Amino acid sequence: MEKYNLKDMTKGWFVGNFNPSVLKTNDFESAIKCYKKGDFEKRHHHKIATEITVVIAGKIKMNETQYEKNDIVIVKANESVEFQCIEDAITVVIKYPGANNDKYKEEI
Repeated sequence: MEKYNLKDMTKGWFVGNFNPSVLKTNDFESAIKCYKKGDFEKRHHHKIATEITVVIAGKIKMNETQYEKNDIVIVKANESVEFQCIEDAITVVIKYPGANNDKYKEEI
């Protein structure tokens, strides 16, 4: 049996082809993300990967649509998304396939 701590992972990402990782794989990436009200991520897209976000707690906004507990959002490859945290939130994110360096920031 092995033990890890989410606090030791980079920005909540704990599965994928990066370090540190509890499971090194290119098949998918997974994270538990903790956000504070006001956190913001500029518009970006992935050319290869699809990203699934499950809101566990709190409220977030993606592309001007608000999501809350139990909402599941799928952002497909090449779809552009901007993220804002409306109130403290926790999300689970799965990105597949795992694709290093597949995040492209956009200027609007």
